[in-house]
Amino acid sequence: MSSAASQTGCRRSGDRVEDGHAGRWAEGSAGEVVTGVSVVAGRWRLTVDATLCIGSGACAGSSAHFRMTQNGHAEPCEDVIFADDAARDAAECCPVEAITVSDTSTGELIVPA
Repeated sequence: MSSAASQTGCRRSGDRVEDGHAGRWAEGSAGEVVTGVSVVAGRWRLTVDATLCIGSGACAGSSAHFRMTQNGHAEPCEDVIFADDAARDAAECCPVEAITVSDTSTGELIVPA
């Protein structure tokens, strides 16, 4: 299982927690600490592999970017979103890694990392 915001309870050991936020950290050009991948303006593609999804609802319960279908599987509310830590954190909480988040401009896989 991968890291997620502290409110979802899905952090893994080694995640840095500061000011109540868990996740990836980097230093900006001025030496300030910035959080998450979303500090870079961009758009992400959200996908859910229905063959892997077990319908735990962890993603839909922790982010408005996901919802549960009538057949009990998760799906993204929108296929492409502006980069948002809440969507990344929800995807990282998926117990079977059925959710992928990728950068639309580069194709880089953000989750799972």
